[in-house]
Amino acid sequence: DQAFVTLATDDVYYQGALVLGQSLRNHRTSRRLAVLITPEVSSGMRSLLRSVFDEVIEVGALDSADSLHLALVQRPELGVTFTKLHCWTLTHYSKCVFMDADTLVLCNVDELFDREEFSAAPDSGWPDCFNSGVFVFRPSLKTYNLLLQFAEEHGSFDGGDQGLLNSFFSNWATTDIDKHLPFVYNLSSSAVYTYVPAFNHFGRDAKVVHFLGSTKPWNYKYNLQTRKVMQDGTTSGSLHQLSFLALWWNIYSASILPLLEKTQKVEESENENNQMTVFSLFFPQSEVTYAVSELSINLKPEEPSAEDERRKWEEGRMDYMGKDAFEHIKKKLDAFL
Repeated sequence: DQAFVTLATDDVYYQGALVLGQSLRNHRTSRRLAVLITPEVSSGMRSLLRSVFDEVIEVGALDSADSLHLALVQRPELGVTFTKLHCWTLTHYSKCVFMDADTLVLCNVDELFDREEFSAAPDSGWPDCFNSGVFVFRPSLKTYNLLLQFAEEHGSFDGGDQGLLNSFFSNWATTDIDKHLPFVYNLSSSAVYTYVPAFNHFGRDAKVVHFLGSTKPWNYKYNLQTRKVMQDGTTSGSLHQLSFLALWWNIYSASILPLLEKTQKVEESENENNQMTVFSLFFPQSEVTYAVSELSINLKPEEPSAEDERRKWEEGRMDYMGKDAFEHIKKKLDAFL
């Protein structure tokens, strides 16, 4: 009666949910796997999700409608993350662990169920707040209704679920240290750059990696022969960041891609005149490249604004694999010198 729960709000994040679910399977979790989906997730995606998850549950989308606060964090798409609150309605489970679809488990983490509500790891940007990408909770309609009431009366200081949950569970920072999950249960991939000596010392114990930011693992390219991850044709970036991305792509290529191919064969056998491939069926707004040497899901990440870029630098969250790569910085300096 316990489960890992995640959320897929569209046909993009479902890919992360599949890899997350498969990573939990690979590490032999004894708990059930449940995924919440919104009506926007296509029937093809639902079929794939059912092959990995024990439960695929459709819920209605909740939006904070808080455009002012969302504008402050330059992430207007976070409004739909209020849909995450539906996880408290899963009352057929006594306890659950919620994990965002852009997380990846690196080992068995069933011990999280020994923790109580509301257990979460500190946020790397403001450690007195928790990051809502991984948390332990007890489903309860009472809590669900209180959360909705709180959201209506107080809103969210960041416009998303993290601000709301931190305000609702406001004593997390000071009351019970046992509800503070170690950072290794929600390791921000960008935090690797912030405190390299700490990562070098503690990183070997990492249990869950969280791919924060607008650029997700599925925005990269993966070379099947070299097993290296690339962005814009380069492999620049932190070796640790690249290794985490490679782990994600290893699971995708080994376990998720065969599911796509299997579904394609079924579609072709049912209708020999069907000229559409599994990729055009399942990725209506994207293009998948699958060659002998390269695999990519050509989904363009959202372009961050100048303000967002400045804020990321101030927080120490540089994109060393992308715009902030050394070669790009060098070109900029050469242009001025």
